[in-house]
Amino acid sequence: MNSRNKLKILNDPIYGFITIPNERIFDVIEHKYFQRLRRISQMGMSYLVYPGAQHTRFHHALGCMHLMRKSLEVLRFKGVKISEKEEEALLIAILLHDIGHGPFSHAMEHSIVSGVSHEWLSLQFMEKMNAEFNQSLTLAIQIFKGEYHRKFFKQLIASQLDVDRLDYLKRDSFYTGVAEGNINSERLITMLNVNNDELVVEQKGIYSVEKFLVARRLMYWQVYLHKTSLGAEQLLIRVLKRAKELSGKGVELPASKALSFFLKNEMNFENFTDETLHTFSKLDDYDIVSAMKEWISCDDFVLKNLCKSIINRDLLKVKLKKTPIESGKVEKHLEELQQKYNISKEEANYFVFKGSVSNLAYRDDVENINILYKNGKVSDVIKASDQLNLSALTKPVVKYYICYPKP
Repeated sequence: MNSRNKLKILNDPIYGFITIPNERIFDVIEHKYFQRLRRISQMGMSYLVYPGAQHTRFHHALGCMHLMRKSLEVLRFKGVKISEKEEEALLIAILLHDIGHGPFSHAMEHSIVSGVSHEWLSLQFMEKMNAEFNQSLTLAIQIFKGEYHRKFFKQLIASQLDVDRLDYLKRDSFYTGVAEGNINSERLITMLNVNNDELVVEQKGIYSVEKFLVARRLMYWQVYLHKTSLGAEQLLIRVLKRAKELSGKGVELPASKALSFFLKNEMNFENFTDETLHTFSKLDDYDIVSAMKEWISCDDFVLKNLCKSIINRDLLKVKLKKTPIESGKVEKHLEELQQKYNISKEEANYFVFKGSVSNLAYRDDVENINILYKNGKVSDVIKASDQLNLSALTKPVVKYYICYPKP
């Protein structure tokens, strides 16, 4: 019998052909935990604003692996010694960096499991897979945790100019059709180098870095923090909150076994076991959508209408302002809703609420993006840039929102 060919070539709409370099990486991609990423949307509820934003975490992870390979090729060409073992570990680490995301990515983080981030969950999945792969992912996990002695390895995976950002900006720009986010990732990778064990960008690449930072800021306001998407994500969080509340009171809600488990049990760091992780691995976008379609028919006014709002895209009115929302405005909309539907203030709070969002394109206080000059001098991109408005990107911009039902 012929052995299975594991050296596959995949066709990606962004980069063209992506090659799977070896059998272990093929087996990692084939693993059920990784295949689950096909059913986790990359951009949460953004498809309600940008219909093309239907791509998944699976797409993104493969794109990151491709860009990591390109980055390592460039660094080796410039004389940076990277062994085959280190390369494989880096590819595995970047492939698995988002494996802990729950349904609809960031939209439901901390909702299904209290106070637990997707980074922590990713690490739990990696440890579990490492046991299955005879400890062959140990180096990848060390790099992911920042415990490996080569600092720039971690920077390639998580920093202010990492492979993750280079892929998601370009990919999300492509699928949304928002041209402002279309960065030149190939140019940026070509300009990468290592100086004193830290990742740097050669002087010739400074304009590409400037474009990257501006693109990131624009993508956040235009796409990731778009007011309609923001309102839809808040509704989704409230759907789960209400479902958990009803389940806690003994109401039986139709849902998959995995979703039912998290509705009926309050999970956190302390009680998160291997069995919990196994159940979490069965959760994806489909569980949530299927449940919402069922819950439209339930008796509870709040849950029924929250689900209707998302499934039928009859969303809340969202207003973004530069100044904090006055409490009086929230109270006014709450009173109107209470009178119209004869519901309590507690119930009305699910449909009328305020909050804030902030956008910080570049942090100049942690692991800066450093520019390497021909004379060997290294300088932070903000100081190196002749674009006067670039320093403005280091200041957080806060906007305030109010959500309430349309008249």
